[in-house]
Amino acid sequence: MIITITLVLSFLVALNFILLIFSCNKGTRIVTQQKPTVIKVTKPQTTTKRLTTRRLAPTGS
Repeated sequence: MIITITLVLSFLVALNFILLIFSCNKGTRIVTQQKPTVIKVTKPQTTTKRLTTRRLAPTGS
C-alpha cells in the first residue's frame, strides 16, 4: 500500500513537471512603449463659509 501511494504521487509529480514544461509561453513578445495619455480634469473651485463655533460646556471628566 505504501508502494502504491509512492508510485501514484511520483507519477503525479512527474506529470506536473511535464505539463509545466509544455505550458510555458516560449514565443517572443514584442514590447512596445506607449506614452500614457494624461487627462487633466479641472475641478470647479468651491468656496466654503466658515461656520460659527459654539462654546462647549466642560464635561468634568
